[in-house]
Amino acid sequence: MKAPTVRGGTIFLVLVTLLVFTILVKLGLWQLDRAAEKQVLQQALTLKQAAAPLDYQGLLVLAERESLTGYRLAVKATPVDAPIILLDNQVYEGHVGYLAYQVMRVEAEVEAGAEADAPLLLVELGFIDSGLDRQKLPQLTKLSQEVTLSGRVYQRASNPLSQHLLAETGSPMRIQNLNLPELSQTLKLPLAPAILQPEAIPGSALPHPWQPLPMSAQKHQGYALQWFSMATAFLMIMAYLLIFKRKNK
Repeated sequence: MKAPTVRGGTIFLVLVTLLVFTILVKLGLWQLDRAAEKQVLQQALTLKQAAAPLDYQGLLVLAERESLTGYRLAVKATPVDAPIILLDNQVYEGHVGYLAYQVMRVEAEVEAGAEADAPLLLVELGFIDSGLDRQKLPQLTKLSQEVTLSGRVYQRASNPLSQHLLAETGSPMRIQNLNLPELSQTLKLPLAPAILQPEAIPGSALPHPWQPLPMSAQKHQGYALQWFSMATAFLMIMAYLLIFKRKNK
């Protein structure tokens, strides 16, 4: 009378083993696919950074057909009347703080007589530690006159879990996500679809973390190895349990 029950339990264990093992392997393969995608993106970034710097007009034209992250840009920029922007929850070398930005005007000859219609450029001032008191925002010295800047541009990927600006009133203005369309609406200023990270800013020593991709190909490969290792370990454990159960029977 016990044989059908034992046989049914064995079949159930085999089915569970196959299901879980398949899921773990598929997760590992998915990570390998993501690693391959990131390798392609990293190669594209290398080519972009090896190219000659764009002017502002060229940047705006490219924005209509491809990602701008990684391109180099050289401009003369003038400050406009807008608050410093502080992007919250940033981490640099183990410190938690903000990425600070300032809105600048760049003349771009989009078409004759239309320079004033060019969108404004958000310039990264750098990383600043938030300190222990989050109620007290750090105060930065704004750029106050025209300055020549060169560096890399980037477009931050949207966070599917939280992508809204969530801006706080005040100057500086603290935000939770760098949502440029929403920031443009809040400031009532037209903004270019990319941010300039200058190589250097006169009179400033703030660091500029460069993380164009949320996760590198190497990290995806590491996660794939973890999933495959888990699949192998799970298969070995379940095989041992099935053999042990068969011997007891």
